[in-house]
Amino acid sequence: MDEAKSSGSEKSGEKPSVEPNHSVTDVREPVDTPLLRCQESVLQLPLGEWTTVRLGEGQCDITEACLEQMRAGEEWEILLSPVGHGPSVSVPQTSDENLPLCATVELQSFTPGKESWEMSPGEKWEWAKSHKQRGGVRFRSGDVWGAVHSYSQALKLLITLFGHVREVEKKGHEPEAEEHRDTNTTAETQQIPSATEFKTIKAELHSNMSLCQLKLNQPERAKASAAKATHLEPGAVKAWYRLGQACQKLNELEEAKQAFRKLLELQPEFPAALKALKDIASREKETNAQLGLRLSKMFSSR
Repeated sequence: MDEAKSSGSEKSGEKPSVEPNHSVTDVREPVDTPLLRCQESVLQLPLGEWTTVRLGEGQCDITEACLEQMRAGEEWEILLSPVGHGPSVSVPQTSDENLPLCATVELQSFTPGKESWEMSPGEKWEWAKSHKQRGGVRFRSGDVWGAVHSYSQALKLLITLFGHVREVEKKGHEPEAEEHRDTNTTAETQQIPSATEFKTIKAELHSNMSLCQLKLNQPERAKASAAKATHLEPGAVKAWYRLGQACQKLNELEEAKQAFRKLLELQPEFPAALKALKDIASREKETNAQLGLRLSKMFSSR
């Protein structure tokens, strides 16, 4: 494997090794150190180091866009203008501060991967679980944007897998289905999740997405993701809590109360839900008091 590190792809599974700025002859095994995504930083990759990038995992959209069109040995130049936010990096400075920094990206080598339509159902399932696991690692490291991307990749694969799961479930309910299964079909079926397992994983992904979207201050999206999770798994306590949180942020207090009460039906005395309901009651009391004050002023002025 070629040098250094970045992120990876479900899209093609390719793992190009790129070099911004200058050549490095020392080749070592890459260390899986997370590179955090953020809105303020566009490049998302260290300068002056060989970096392994798996296309499609979204660690650096600009670099991936270049690599998708490159062949091994080719170089591209990227003009970078500092935006004044994010962590400072040690980069060569131009004599004229108004000029953008020119970074050279070279594709050293790549390992071809499979597109989703080239994968077997079993491979899709393994990739989906892998993306889900990677999303959890990224979230715990503080890379919320990267976690969202990993969860999205997993959900995209599950969409393409749904037909296979439904077909296997249908065959499993057919009379004398076992008598008509050959060895190859049985082996392939064993690699596909059951309908229940498929639904559970999908619900967990939507719930995880909701948490990330709450962290990123995207309450509308968080609400939609949590609602999908609760629809798939009505007993998902975390999903109901995140749905309530999203509704609170949107000031949809009635829907928030319904979500928290449903949570308490599943898990009575859930501290966070109880506190949330108290907070909502306080907000409603304050709102009613302000409304009453405005009405009293309106009538007293006549």
